Amino acid sequence: MKDEYLSNPGNVTSLLMEKPLKSEHVYDGPLLQVYTDKVELPDKTTSTRDWIKHPGASAVVPVFEDGTIMLLKQFRYPARKVFIEVPAGKLDPGESPRSTAERELLEESGIRCDHLVEIGSFYPAIGYADEIIYTFVAWGLKTEEQHEDDDEFLLNYRIPFVQAMSMIESGEISDGKTICTLLHTSMWWKKNGPFRIEF
Repeated sequence: MKDEYLSNPGNVTSLLMEKPLKSEHVYDGPLLQVYTDKVELPDKTTSTRDWIKHPGASAVVPVFEDGTIMLLKQFRYPARKVFIEVPAGKLDPGESPRSTAERELLEESGIRCDHLVEIGSFYPAIGYADEIIYTFVAWGLKTEEQHEDDDEFLLNYRIPFVQAMSMIESGEISDGKTICTLLHTSMWWKKNGPFRIEF
């Protein structure tokens, strides 16, 4: 395989592509759909791939003019611990990533914004899911009452952006989507930010 790549480096996708042969829908849940697929590998042998179909999600960093941002503290059952996170949530059927970001920002943090910019996207779990998370930054913020879902329990956590970046380094912030979204935001803001904040 390596020799094939060296002789034809522009054809990487075709050299690595796995071809689906059969797909079995093994679990139908309110959030996730789980499949077991039979695939043909690049060398023409076959294997199985268990994977999760996900509707996608949006994550947003709300930035205040004093350089603070609004994060959340939330208990996550699979890991059995409280995490520090950016406001985020899955796309509802027919909903755009931008609409999801606006909705989640209001529901989870009680914040409306005058400005909302999509700055990137990433795949958080490429080994077993097709989920894509769209990242947004918001400013021109107005705070209101939170409107969490009935089964959501959240605490707002407002801290300086520079402190959040330090908490990534120390491991206090360990949620993957939050790390990626904060890094996306810091890189975007350094080039495009409408006002100066400390990183």
